[in-house]
Amino acid sequence: MPRQAAAAAAGAAVVLSIVLGVGAVLSGCEYVYDDGRGPLPSATAPPVTDAALPQDPRRDLPVSGPELDAWVQQVLPETEGQVFHTGYGLVVAGATRKESTGQLPSGTYSLTLACKSPGRVTFTIRDGEFALVDLSLRCGTSRVNVIHVSEDSVLSVEVAAQSAANFAYRVSRI
Repeated sequence: MPRQAAAAAAGAAVVLSIVLGVGAVLSGCEYVYDDGRGPLPSATAPPVTDAALPQDPRRDLPVSGPELDAWVQQVLPETEGQVFHTGYGLVVAGATRKESTGQLPSGTYSLTLACKSPGRVTFTIRDGEFALVDLSLRCGTSRVNVIHVSEDSVLSVEVAAQSAANFAYRVSRI
């Protein structure tokens, strides 16, 4: 019996080898039917784009007078907290404008920053020598920062831009 089992195992191995070999050879075969026609044209639809109105190129240009007041009302909407200081204006290209808030009692405040310019505007808010906020803001957006003043202080505000810009900021108690 052991001799028959060995012969059966050897036979099974040979059959398995042949099946695997034939399978490997046939796996590379593909049936191709040639009916004499050329390839079908591929339909290329034009890309779909959303309808967009062209933007006003003057949208990001600084304004003055009543237009500036209207812009400030838009970017610094009314807040529920007590407003301690609001500042806004125009900074000329390449210059830095410096302002200061009134006396702020110690506490936590919301500082909202906004600008209107084709470029970025840099805001630096300091409590003495310590910078509470130092950021370059992409115009067209508003930014709200939470700051904490540990003792009564007057904050200094520096606004700088590479191109003429409107700026606005508001300090309100949370």
